[in-house]
Amino acid sequence: MGLSFYLGQPFAQHALLAAFLVALTCGLIGPFVVTRGMAFAVHGTAELAFTGAAAGLLVGNNPVAGALVGSLVVATMIGLLGARPRERDSAIGVILGFGLGMGVLLLSYYHGFATAATNILFGNIFGVSGNQLTVLVVIGILVVAVMATWYRPLLFASVDPEVAEARGVPVRRLGLVFLVVLALTVTGAAQVVGTLLVLSLAITPAAAAQRLSASPLAVAVLSIVFAVLAADGGLVASFESSNVKASVFVATFSFAIYVVARVAGPLVRGRRTPIRHRATAGSSSP
Repeated sequence: MGLSFYLGQPFAQHALLAAFLVALTCGLIGPFVVTRGMAFAVHGTAELAFTGAAAGLLVGNNPVAGALVGSLVVATMIGLLGARPRERDSAIGVILGFGLGMGVLLLSYYHGFATAATNILFGNIFGVSGNQLTVLVVIGILVVAVMATWYRPLLFASVDPEVAEARGVPVRRLGLVFLVVLALTVTGAAQVVGTLLVLSLAITPAAAAQRLSASPLAVAVLSIVFAVLAADGGLVASFESSNVKASVFVATFSFAIYVVARVAGPLVRGRRTPIRHRATAGSSSP
């Protein structure tokens, strides 16, 4: 069975659409995560989405709803306990240790199929149902709407929070809003790559984009493009291998893009620098 056969199947079409939606939201928030130094927050939120998913499995056999609730609770706790940047990592570490312990406890009471539990950690993009796809669409719309509304003040607060606060920007409130957006994004991404590999979509594409440009708009566009290439490209590659999970290909493609950006970054910036120098010299000459 070739690639064209798989692309004609509803489950594959659902998977590609779900991967696109997740990549869109991850690529959009990724530059802010990197700029604000919140990689550990992504990791903590993703890991504790596992605790919420385990609770969802146990209570209502609905890991997605549980992961969403768990992520929102964790984001609120991080926002309240780690309001100061220097306290954030320690607060996340405290919450993470307790939350993972509770997740293991909850999962020990779950007696369903083991795959339902392991999918929380490693993802199961080919098992995305119509209801889950609807959830991803709603999450995508919410994330895009919030980011479009608060893009400029959030960028200001991310780059220079002290000056932003002095000019009346609600830095702490924006930080909490961003954590909620992050929680929504992580919940969606966990369905594609699992909670263990969320960083491959929420961090790596943005880190690669920042290697190629210093323009916030260009970084945002490149981050989304890289995330989509990694997510959908990884899925297409996984059609040819039934023994390797799609999340492995997604993570590998994402890392490969980052390596190429690391190598190409100095070359791209090296070409732009002489151009700026020539423009400056031309404007200063009589």
